[in-house]
Parts: sequence; structure tokens; C-alpha cells
Amino acid sequence: MVCKRVTSTHPDFITLVSYLDAELAQRDGDEHAFYHQFNSIDTLQHCVVLYHESEAVGCGAIKTYDATTVEVKRMYVMPSQRGKGLATQLLLQLEIWAKELDYTKCVLETGIRQPEAIALYKKNGYVQISNYGQYIGIENSVCFEKLL
Repeated sequence: MVCKRVTSTHPDFITLVSYLDAELAQRDGDEHAFYHQFNSIDTLQHCVVLYHESEAVGCGAIKTYDATTVEVKRMYVMPSQRGKGLATQLLLQLEIWAKELDYTKCVLETGIRQPEAIALYKKNGYVQISNYGQYIGIENSVCFEKLL
């Protein structure tokens, strides 16, 4: 496996995010439009793409949330590659990058319809917090944080 740092203009990142959006549209149903508005990739400068034998199989990104915090965004692993620990590898690479950029905390939002994601974040030391920002009061959102 090779993890490559890219921006959101990278074709493999764009392709993987399109797969992610299609999967989320199915899971979120009528609520997808609400969540989708917060997931634009236009300004993401810190993205990673994970490759297996030159095939792009996973991605993730971080973006500045505040002076000390980044938000983890657009985490995805191809269905055929799930259950192999790749999402943990992606998350670790994003955390390393965040530390290199002098951030001390990661936050993120996921949905209650994504139990695999919730399990991933808990397994990797993320602690559930009150919903933040645009997710305050959204019953289907679950927010987490981790000190780096």
C-alpha cells in the first residue's frame, strides 16, 4: 500500500469522492442534500489517496476547523477493500499530517447510518462529543474528537 498526499484536484481523489457520495446518497436518503452541502471538496488542500497495486482504493482529507483543530473529511475505502485496516491507515496518515501542520486536535462528523465509521473512529481513539457547528441539533449526526 502506498499513501499519496494530494489536493482535491487530483483525479483519483475526485473519483473516490464520487463513489463516496453515491454510497452516502443511498444511506442518507432524503437527508443527503443537507449533509452534501458541507462536503464540497473545492478548497481541500490536504488530501490523501491510498493505492493498492497502483489502484486508488481509499481517500480522506483534513481541513482547518480553527487555529488548533482540523476536521477529518471525505473518508472512504472501496467496498472490495474494506475490512483490511485501510481506513485506519488513512486516518493515521491524516493525523500525522495534521501534527506536521502543528494542529493538536481532530474533529469529525459521521452519521448514525454508518456504524462501520463509528466503530473505526472509536477503535482509533476518537471520543464522541456534542455535535458542533452545522451539526448541532441534527439527530442523525455523531461527532467525535481526538487529541493528537
